[in-house]
This record gives sequence, C-alpha cells and structure tokens, in this order.
Amino acid sequence: MALIKSISGIRGTIGGTPNDNLTPLDIVKFAAAYGTWLKTQNNSTTNKKVVIGRDGRISGKMVSNIVASTLTALGIDVIDTDFSTTPTVEMAVVSLKADGGIILTASHNPKEWNALKLLNSKGEFISGAEGEMILQIAASENFDFVSVDNLGSITHNDNTLNHHIEKVLAHKFVDINAIKEANFNIVIDVVNSTGAIAIPALLDKLGVKNYNIIHGEITGNFAHNPEPLPENLTDLSREVISKKADIGIAVDPDVDRLCFVCEDGSMFGEEYTLVAVADYMLSLQKGNSVSNMSSTQALRDITIKHGGEYFASAVGEVNVVNKMKAKNAVIGGEGNGGIIVPDLHYGRDALIGIALFLTHLAKSRKTVRQLRNTYPDYFMSKNKITLNAGIDTKQIFTSIKDKYKNQPINDEDGLKIQFDNDWVQLRTSNTEPIIRIYAESNLETTAENIAKRLMQDIQELMNNL
Repeated sequence: MALIKSISGIRGTIGGTPNDNLTPLDIVKFAAAYGTWLKTQNNSTTNKKVVIGRDGRISGKMVSNIVASTLTALGIDVIDTDFSTTPTVEMAVVSLKADGGIILTASHNPKEWNALKLLNSKGEFISGAEGEMILQIAASENFDFVSVDNLGSITHNDNTLNHHIEKVLAHKFVDINAIKEANFNIVIDVVNSTGAIAIPALLDKLGVKNYNIIHGEITGNFAHNPEPLPENLTDLSREVISKKADIGIAVDPDVDRLCFVCEDGSMFGEEYTLVAVADYMLSLQKGNSVSNMSSTQALRDITIKHGGEYFASAVGEVNVVNKMKAKNAVIGGEGNGGIIVPDLHYGRDALIGIALFLTHLAKSRKTVRQLRNTYPDYFMSKNKITLNAGIDTKQIFTSIKDKYKNQPINDEDGLKIQFDNDWVQLRTSNTEPIIRIYAESNLETTAENIAKRLMQDIQELMNNL
C-alpha cells in the first residue's frame, strides 16, 4: 500500500491507514489544500470554480463525492462531469472558464489505486513549485472552511465530451472524409473504463461504421493490467486477427495514452504512436517537436527529415509542455503513447491522436504494418525494479554514475547513460515506488542486454544497502 505525493498529483491505494494510503482523510486534506491554494491565485470576490471528472475506477464515485464536498466547504463551486477523460477535463476547464480542475484517475495503475491530478486555470498540470505550495498547505492543515451561508454549489455538466470531440473534428489536419472512405474495420480495447464512452462517440462522428469493443463495460475491474503495453494487449491482438480488422486501438483508463495493433496482430509500438502522428503533422506544417528523454530517437529522425528541430525534456507531462512552449513545438508528447497537439490543448490526448492517426493511415493507403515499416527501427526495453522500503535512491544513482563515469551521462532527470548510438535511462517514478530502466538500440538483443546489466547493478546495490 502506498501514498505518493508529486507534481503528477496525489496518488495512492484505497483503504488502510491515513498518511500511508489514499484514505478519505487524505482525500479531504489534499482537496482542501488544492482549494486553499486556488483561492489565493487572484483577488476575485466571486466563488472560484473547479471542474472535476473521473475515470471508471471502483473507488471513483466515493473519491469524487469527497472531493466535491470538500471544495464546496471552502466556498468553491464545482462542475462535476462524472465519467470523463483526462483530456476532456483539461479542455473543459478552459471552455467553462473555470479556475482549475481535478481529474480523479490513477491513469495506468491497477484498480486499487486512485489519484487527484491537479490542473491550473489553463487546464494544464500545475507546476512543481505550485505543487510544493499545495503539499505545504496540506502538511500544515491550514484550511479555512466557510460558513453555511457561503458554501459552494455543485452542478453537473454532461456536454464536455461532446465539446471535446467537436474540437477534435474541427482540427485542420483531421480529414473526416478520408477516414469515411477508408471504411476501416477497427477493434478497440477500452479496459473497462471511460474510453468505453469516449472512443465510440469519436468513431461515430468520424464516420467509422465497423468497430468492435472489448472490455467495454465500465466496471473498474480492469480485464488486464491497464497499462497499454504489449504483454497486456494479447486479447486485443487476438481479436484483431479474429475479426480480420484493419487496426486495433488501445487506451488507458483515463484516455490520455494511445497505442495501436497492426492488422496481423503485431504491435505498432507505443513509442511509435507519437512518431507516426508527428510524421503526418510535420509533413503539413513545418516546425519543431519535443518528447521526454526516455522516448525513442525515431521522433528526432522524423523531425529532422521534415526540416524541424527536435528537443528532449525531463520526464513528466508538465516538463514536456514547458519545453514545447519554450521551443514553439507544433507536436510533442511522450513515448508511452501520449500525444500533445498544442493548437488543440497542452495535454496528452488519445482522441486527437486517434483522429490524426486514422487520417494519416487513410491518406497513406498503407496497412498499419506497412506504415510502421516506413519508420526507423529502434528497439526499446522497458523495465522496472520495485524499491525496497527505505532505500536511498540517490545513493544508488551516485554509485551507478561512478561505475559508468567513462560514458557520457546526463543527470537532468535520473541518469541517462550513452553507449555510442545506444542509451539507457534510470529514473525514479513519480507515480509508483519503482525505478524505471529504459534502454534503446537498433538491435533488440542489445537493448535487452543493456537493461539487464543495469538492473543487475541496481539489485546488487539494493542488496548491499
């Protein structure tokens, strides 16, 4: 059981004891801290307004009720969108002229987890400095709840997804006619969460007539590990082959990550979701791209091919967004299947990703496998090691850095060690008590061997601490 506090939000397992898990007391404390911080952001005398929405988790309604009640106790008005997606709530903050937003989702984590993801008035994740302020308020419990005459209100809005989809359809690079004419046969894995509402609604508006949904009941009892990795998408792969589909589409529980399965049941590769969409967009609009430094080098290659410049950021959506703004990037995201299209909004968004990818596929007149074969081949090995309780990760990283001191090392975000054209990155997760180990090479065995070597190094160091 765990409670993790970071710029990615407040994330924890439901149940257990306060301060160690995401209990009702912890939910009240952090919702109150966010609301207290929000009330300091300007001198407006009117009630602040916050949009909330949730994914399909079993604990979602309970967490949502506590958050909404806590905010109203601070005199804040709540717009409750109920079942929603992360990008839908982000866009709703702006369209409804709210002062902030809270998305109740633990993203790719298993069903026992939930989280409060905190947004500013731009519908973007709060900064690290703002997150620290909120954590300090929570630690001090310096809350000032209002009198009964000044309680905030709760209203419900069921139009935010429609607004989101209409904005996607209106994007200048989404070609609805091309998608209709392609007459795609699609299978979708929505992992028993709110993608079951959002993805069919989008496909209907895109003119897709032939699609099948698996794991389509919103129960929160995820049919498989909800992280859209190859080992978790075997059901989708089998169904694509069985239905003789043109493509399989998978999203995570809050619909901000996206990956594809080829018509032969093979994986397109979550790293290549962003690469493919960037290839399409940069062919039509010259510009720069950004991804985090744990993402594939293929995005750099594609960007250079189209005459743009590629930039790498530290891991974390807020870091990618800040780098995109600084470098005026026209496309960006993360290698976990997260696509950010800034002229829609600065947030990872599977809905715009699906619309752009299907447009690209339709116009290319290729199969999904043929399209994938047009991109540079890099192989990434993604691994993780669970941290023993009380382990000092700084000490581990210092020892690793010393061991590989003769190699070029970037310590801006964990450790990234370069081996000629290959690389490995070690970083502590913001959302789980783990160290992630990513390695990339143009040879699969090389990437696996580099990752295994570093995992052995970390395990030996943990055993000796």
